[in-house]
Amino acid sequence: MRLRLGRPDIATYRDRFDVPAAGAGLAVTFLGVSTLLIEDGVSAIMTDGYFSRPSLARVGLRRIAPDPARIDEALGRAGVATLDAVIPVHTHFDHALDSAVVAERTGAVLVGGGSATQVGRGHGLPADRLVAVTPGAPMRFGGFEVTLVESHHCPPDRYPGTITAPVVPPVRASAFRCGEAWSTLVRHAGSGRSALVQGSAGFVPGALDGASADVSYLGVGQLGIQPDDYIERYWHETVTTVGARRAVLVHWDDFFRPLTRPLRALPFAGDDLDRTMSVLVPLADRDGVALSFPTVFARENPWA
Repeated sequence: MRLRLGRPDIATYRDRFDVPAAGAGLAVTFLGVSTLLIEDGVSAIMTDGYFSRPSLARVGLRRIAPDPARIDEALGRAGVATLDAVIPVHTHFDHALDSAVVAERTGAVLVGGGSATQVGRGHGLPADRLVAVTPGAPMRFGGFEVTLVESHHCPPDRYPGTITAPVVPPVRASAFRCGEAWSTLVRHAGSGRSALVQGSAGFVPGALDGASADVSYLGVGQLGIQPDDYIERYWHETVTTVGARRAVLVHWDDFFRPLTRPLRALPFAGDDLDRTMSVLVPLADRDGVALSFPTVFARENPWA
């Protein structure tokens, strides 16, 4: 099959970068890929915390390690000094490479399964900063209740399996195996507002039955290379099932490009955002769900 060159033009969807700006209080800030800062002005949690974003050449040919300067620049730009928890959605490098560093810098605990624990151990986080979860059991971090539900990575998973020994960078990208993939349910104790963070476009059928979320943050990386019926089922499992009234798309940006440059879509060689949108837009219209993109580094109120 002939390789398709180029990438979708994200400007095509400029009218969907429409999540309302947040005022004081509860807000979500998109920081690229599936990194989301969720905070209320008093407490804060973050998924992934991936900021180093090494180039494709480095990932493919060399060993990778967290980039302290890029991490500090991104945290500073987002106004992050402290966090209650850092929660990788799974442990591929484009999610978990920096997670332990971010936890260390912000005083947070690192939350996840056995694979996330090995990432933390490799960085030297002490045992009391590593929280091994019980799937489906609510946990409290500051003003947020978080429940991790077992999920799947979107196919294909290029680095499958679990991490069974501490990951001590620099390492090959393949050292960051997928590990446990999660559907992350977040509920704000003060307002009762809720969100689902589905960092990868995979799902376990029926896993979220009985769960609810006002907003779904949907990872769409590699979704555009799936059959239509897979995309439709993904929407059903992560939006319809939880009753979300807004779906905000994440993990569409080229994560080999630093955050200091404008975000662009992943190339056609690995995904097709245009095809994803051709399926999701009719589903959102049918169900009366607002379908949006987040604006990087903007404090937003997806519940407005």
